Amino acid sequence: MDQKLFDKGLAQRKATLGAEYVEKNLASADDFSLPFQEAMTAWCWGFGWGDDAIDPKTRSLMNLAMLGALGRWHEWETHCRGALRNGVTKEQIRAAIHIVAIYGGVPCGVECFRIARKILEEAGQL
Repeated sequence: MDQKLFDKGLAQRKATLGAEYVEKNLASADDFSLPFQEAMTAWCWGFGWGDDAIDPKTRSLMNLAMLGALGRWHEWETHCRGALRNGVTKEQIRAAIHIVAIYGGVPCGVECFRIARKILEEAGQL
């Protein structure tokens, strides 16, 4: 594992998903799942999110669109919270869900709205 990439990824992962969430995931990892947590942190967050070519807000919107179209609901919920941390507005989340519904199907959009409502209510934005 590239320690520099892991450290960069860990910082970005915590900034987007929250330190408590990330630390809980790492602390609960064991010898079976820790290599995956380390690789995912280095690859997804260090390499994928770690450059300045696309700002975190835009990356969050891209993630919402892709995860929504793929129907990855648990990850969509996690990244919806992260999107708010990265400055994505309620209106931008709604617009991203419209794209999910158009390109991924209306049922995907319906589920995204259901999850987003829960997240936005928790955040005091609805």
